[in-house]
Amino acid sequence: MNKRDYMNTSVQEPPLDYSFRSIHVTQDLLSEEPRTGLRPLRHSKSGKPMTQSLWLNNNVLNDLRDFNHVVSQLLEHPENLAWIDLSFNDLTCIDPILTTFFNLSVLYLHGNSIQHLGEVNKLAVLPRLRSLTLHGNPIEEEKGYRQYVLCTLPRITTFDFSGVTKADRTTAEVWKRMNIKPKKVRVKHNVS
Repeated sequence: MNKRDYMNTSVQEPPLDYSFRSIHVTQDLLSEEPRTGLRPLRHSKSGKPMTQSLWLNNNVLNDLRDFNHVVSQLLEHPENLAWIDLSFNDLTCIDPILTTFFNLSVLYLHGNSIQHLGEVNKLAVLPRLRSLTLHGNPIEEEKGYRQYVLCTLPRITTFDFSGVTKADRTTAEVWKRMNIKPKKVRVKHNVS
């Protein structure tokens, strides 16, 4: 099977599902059995699952140390991951490792312990990110939470399971003009 065929078929594949497994560190994924769904996962000749979705929700992860290494051992084409569900864990920040998955279009981070709204800035480099969840994190309580996220990630179409409307975008732009000061350009004056 060539890579193009893989991209077309794996979108319909069920996720590699490690939800509700009491996973503390990503290395645990290598010794843990994934949950089985209604449809079985297809595997490559090397025995690795052919999927673009990885569900790690409802565990006790507090960081993503070794995430790339572990994912590359689990999946045939980790670079094609399109959906990562890390909801309901103990993550306190958005690990930069997530920004290396350029095909990521769905990222669930709700129900964690993310403290700083600025963490969202890291996700701006993901060109295909369309759906993001962050509700249930301490950052949700910050003033301008929704507007900040929509300004920072203008390509997302669904945020916290709600569609992003034209009115949302307009409100976010107005909020941005009122709250985010443009960077000042320093002009050097030659003093004679």
